[in-house]
Amino acid sequence: MSQYEPLRQPNSVAEKRPIPPPKPDFFMPAMPPLGLIHKLETKWWEYRRRRQFRQRFMPLLAKDDHMLEDMNHRRDDILWASRLPLKEDAEQTLENRRASRKAAQRR
Repeated sequence: MSQYEPLRQPNSVAEKRPIPPPKPDFFMPAMPPLGLIHKLETKWWEYRRRRQFRQRFMPLLAKDDHMLEDMNHRRDDILWASRLPLKEDAEQTLENRRASRKAAQRR
């Protein structure tokens, strides 16, 4: 890495929702409950994503509206996304809402 290349943070946005494990052809007596493990993994992923959202976006509410507008955010959108249920990815939903607002402005 050269000194001119910016430092890269691990891209947590690229993390995908955990995929369910494949169904085994046969079951062994000591086989762990794959469905339960997948559900726990999914809940943990959802919790981490919501925590990341809060760490990234909630401090933005301290900024004024003009500064938020420069960052392509709106205060009411951030508040709306923070109230979404845990099952919905707040960052992705906020991005979709922002993209649809841009598309409506172009028309």
